[in-house]
Amino acid sequence: MAELKIRDGDYVFDGVGGAVRVKGRDALLQRVLFKLTARRNGFLFLDNLGSTLHTLAGITASQRQSAAEAAVAQALADEENLQVEQVELDGDQLTVQLNYGGEKLDLQLTVQ
Repeated sequence: MAELKIRDGDYVFDGVGGAVRVKGRDALLQRVLFKLTARRNGFLFLDNLGSTLHTLAGITASQRQSAAEAAVAQALADEENLQVEQVELDGDQLTVQLNYGGEKLDLQLTVQ
């Protein structure tokens, strides 16, 4: 199933009145990024959408790594055929290694 492509928080249009769509690996990566950057409980009626990564600043340094791992696992729990292999937090840089049906995917983002 194809999803609408999002760039910088807006839909991407094709220049002829339609919207660009993504599917497969690209759609998965787009969903993962959205779920990790959206604040959990920030959407009315979608209580399980998003992550708690935005709360890491209020957690002691010794507990941030395990809190980041838990936040990523929780945010991505409903994605089929996706396993979180590794989560590394270095300051405000988060690196996530995923396995999607045997394909390795790496993703980096800044935690704010």
